[in-house]
Amino acid sequence: MAVIQVELRSEALKRQVSFKAILPSEAFEPSYPTLYLLHGLTDNSSAWLYNTRIRMWAEQTGLAVILPSGENSFYLDVPVKGGCYGDFGEYVGRELVAVTRKMFPLSRKREDTFIGGLSMGGYGACRNGLKYCDTFGKVAMLSAAVHFFENPREWVKTEGNTIGELQCIGDLDEMEQTDRNPRFLMEQIKARNAEDGRNHFPDFYVACGTEDHLIGANRSIAAALKEAGASVTYEEGPGIHDWYFWDTYIQHVLKWLGLDGGLR
Repeated sequence: MAVIQVELRSEALKRQVSFKAILPSEAFEPSYPTLYLLHGLTDNSSAWLYNTRIRMWAEQTGLAVILPSGENSFYLDVPVKGGCYGDFGEYVGRELVAVTRKMFPLSRKREDTFIGGLSMGGYGACRNGLKYCDTFGKVAMLSAAVHFFENPREWVKTEGNTIGELQCIGDLDEMEQTDRNPRFLMEQIKARNAEDGRNHFPDFYVACGTEDHLIGANRSIAAALKEAGASVTYEEGPGIHDWYFWDTYIQHVLKWLGLDGGLR
């Protein structure tokens, strides 16, 4: 098992960035199934390594895990005056996948390519898993911050906007019919499915703690995904919005991915 830090210039973000990669040991044959795992608000690419046992479980299962830094972007294109802060969606949904596949012996198959995350990263996984549905075969969302278009507007502007993150989304009324809204992307995939008779939805895993302030939004988005035609596995259990819950349920994610044979 190796943990590697990579620094490179991102065209999508227009600057130098870094990410971490957890690669399986030689006991596993490449090409490796790969999970692009997104951190939450105010964290960085080290968060999953420091606060969970993801490294140990990746080593046991032969999973490659790519840990990008998304800053506080919600993994969206974030406009600023006179330019663009960066298209984090394009970065994690397309550029990072292409770069890591060139660097490491990762599977190029959609069914072996996953995206997941917690809180802000759960929203990023949902939105980018839908937007880049031809790349990701499965999407895992833990305590996802999907409340922007699921909860009442006033709640979002107060309780759901703790450090000004709503600025990443923009005006909710104006953004409702854009790809910032996962439900808009669901409708696009439904139309595509109707055109060619295939199901382009990734499979979804959604989990949230019953004492988490985002439980209602997670229940709502899981129901919407299922109604739209996606395969959805939904779990909830005792817990709040914290690492105790995420450390437990990332193991559930690995089992859902079909990688539980090596877990102990």
